[in-house]
Amino acid sequence: MAGPVRHQGSPDGEAATEGGPQPGKAVPKGKAKKGKSRPRDKKQRPAHSVRLNEHELAIIRSGAEHVGMSVAGFLAYSGLAAARDQSRTAAAIATERDVLTALFGVRRQLGWAGSNVNQAVKALNSGVDAPHFAAALADLQRAAQAVQRAADRITNRQEDEAA
Repeated sequence: MAGPVRHQGSPDGEAATEGGPQPGKAVPKGKAKKGKSRPRDKKQRPAHSVRLNEHELAIIRSGAEHVGMSVAGFLAYSGLAAARDQSRTAAAIATERDVLTALFGVRRQLGWAGSNVNQAVKALNSGVDAPHFAAALADLQRAAQAVQRAADRITNRQEDEAA
């Protein structure tokens, strides 16, 4: 038993008057009617994007999975925790690049100091008196050891992050 043809517009097959789909006209591909958009809260939180390289993303994903959070939730929680403890965060966030730049500067200074020590040794070998030479040499050795310890800490931190 064939009944009347039902169309989503006017029951008689004529054009709908309320802007709905027209009988006999197909909706073009990619132009599907969108559903009603969700009402936005006037105080909706802004979204932020973060660019990470693959290694950084892997570390963050691992951390998020470890505590059972989404990556976005983990980033938000971690960022808020860091922002609340700014004195500790300032030291922790000092990028390796900044630290390495400082270390390279200190290395240059150590090179200059080493050159001065060499000149003092040359003077001592030629019979000139250098009363503060031992103290200067000890200071130079302590500075070189401090640079080595800092470089070791950076290397160990990189190894810990990779694990």
